[in-house]
Amino acid sequence: MFRKNRKLIIAGFGITTLCTILLTTPLLEAKESKSTIAESKLEAYLKFTQILNLIEEQYVDDVNTTTLITKALKGLMTNLDAHSAFLTPKEFKDLTIQTKGEFGGLGIVVSMKNGALTIIAPIDGTPAYKAGVKAGDIILKIDNKATLGMTLDEAVSLMRGKPKTPIELTIVRKGENKPLKIKIIRDIIKIQSVKHKIYHPKDSNSTTLYIKISSFDSHVVNEVKKAIKNNPKAQGYLIDLRDNPGGLLNQATGLLDEFINKGVLVSQKGRVKSEDIVYKAHKKDSDTKTPMVVLVNGGSASASEIVSGALQDHRRAIIVGEKTFGKGSVQVIIPVGKDEGLKLTVARYYLPSGRTIQNKGVTPDILAYPGVVPQENNSSFELKEKDLKEHLQAELNKIENENNTTKINSKKEEEDKKKILTQEEVMKDNQLKIGLDILKSLILLQNRK
Repeated sequence: MFRKNRKLIIAGFGITTLCTILLTTPLLEAKESKSTIAESKLEAYLKFTQILNLIEEQYVDDVNTTTLITKALKGLMTNLDAHSAFLTPKEFKDLTIQTKGEFGGLGIVVSMKNGALTIIAPIDGTPAYKAGVKAGDIILKIDNKATLGMTLDEAVSLMRGKPKTPIELTIVRKGENKPLKIKIIRDIIKIQSVKHKIYHPKDSNSTTLYIKISSFDSHVVNEVKKAIKNNPKAQGYLIDLRDNPGGLLNQATGLLDEFINKGVLVSQKGRVKSEDIVYKAHKKDSDTKTPMVVLVNGGSASASEIVSGALQDHRRAIIVGEKTFGKGSVQVIIPVGKDEGLKLTVARYYLPSGRTIQNKGVTPDILAYPGVVPQENNSSFELKEKDLKEHLQAELNKIENENNTTKINSKKEEEDKKKILTQEEVMKDNQLKIGLDILKSLILLQNRK
């Protein structure tokens, strides 16, 4: 009896020992793992301090610790991603000025793409736009300083300056055999974010409201609503987001809310759970019926990609143009001390379908390239001899009438140009022409229903 019990006791002891080993091993491994991580961190900190001391003691020039730490932090942030940065007091102040929507500069939005200082987009009506700078241009030099190895914030700081002062950009442009030099005069950048015009096609009774959004500042939603309200007869909307570098997220979601009445508009996900946010449609009287086309290109970034991508996912609009830039990360500004700061990427944006924008962009439903609309030569005419004299006289009368009425109508024409999208403007813009043609088809289909 005792022998049997002894066997059971030994067996029980063996099982208990085995369980103890099995339960204790992960705990030991966890402790060992934490210990290893702590040791690894300590070694890394010691290495940094050691190198810092060596530089201070033996570097050819005398450099103080504060300068070294600032340089180290700048290098650290640059190597994380193109949008994270350590902000010195001057840079922190400049960023504050920029967010107010009025600043001295060129009127371009830039980013680091594959290590190159790339223009996302020139802002409509600014010095850079007027000088002929284009989305996708790579800035090789700012005045005489090469941008290779330069941080994004350093480049932006060089391009900013006093209004009316000159600057020369040396750029590399796709399709050009050699770099181009573009001279620009700095100015105060005042952005009119929303402009609109009415389009009446010759071969149709439909009326289209064309809305150009240059950037997503704090006025976008109100201005778009105002444009729609003032043009109640519009049967379709063409929203132009080309060369729009983005802006405020609440304006992007606010605009989407005007046209989508339910579901996810955009979401953001980060490492820290507090950064996980889902933005949903909530407006009850959203316009979900009026046909829409959205124009995009390589200069459409961030908020522009959120709007075009969400409208595409909800099948609310047809997206026309070229693939967008691919900037879908979220940055926050964290103050460090009294006057310095950290611009840190904390999350990425995701469209309603779950796809990411970052480094991928939005692919349009209809691919359309920029350029002038190709036209047939309709200038030739054939006339019989007996009709020639009559025809020529009629042409002379037209010229005389035009000369007589030019002065009277010139002021009215200037006012109309601001309100009406002319056929001449359309024929100079292939993407716009394709977008309007698609919208016209959508309007016809809806009218038949």
